Amino acid sequence: MDHEITRRTVVRTTAVIGAAAAVGSVLPAASASAADGHKQKRPATSANGWTIQPNSDRDSQVWTRPVAGTGLSLPVWIGDVEMVLLHVARRFHYEVQEITKVDLAGWRPLKGLRRGLAESNLASGTAVQIRPGAGAKGSLFPLQVATVRDILADCQGVVRWGGDDKAVDESLFYISVGPHDGRLAGVAARIRGWDATPGEGAGVIAVR
Repeated sequence: MDHEITRRTVVRTTAVIGAAAAVGSVLPAASASAADGHKQKRPATSANGWTIQPNSDRDSQVWTRPVAGTGLSLPVWIGDVEMVLLHVARRFHYEVQEITKVDLAGWRPLKGLRRGLAESNLASGTAVQIRPGAGAKGSLFPLQVATVRDILADCQGVVRWGGDDKAVDESLFYISVGPHDGRLAGVAARIRGWDATPGEGAGVIAVR
């Protein structure tokens, strides 16, 4: 009787150990598969490292915002990006050339944009096109270019002009730093300060 119990116990123990080994051999593969799936789901980014947005004004980081004092509006990544790009558009409107609604474009779907170029930044809402049909080199007069340089100086290196790119697009202005670069927040805070202080803001530095 004791002999039978021992055999039965051994059989059961062996079966449990075998099952545990089988489960153990499956779990790492499943974990690896899950990890691979996670990698595949990493969000796509535009050329400047910001996450591409599938739409605007709906389940998105991109919302349409007014360009103060111009009657214009622009779909852009809300927050610091919004503050900086709207500043660029406002100064361009007042100091370079007055623009109309058809002259200003922000977020666009990725489809139709060249992903490896700066224009892909439109798809993340981190770029703006001013006079989209006038992107060729030489579209601005020298004095206008000088004012554009002054606007860029306002932005302290966090905005780049497509006129300086190898693939020239003088209509394009885009955030040139990644989403975790502290310089962007610093420039946005500076612009907010100008907006809140009489005698500061768009155009004042150019006059000085």
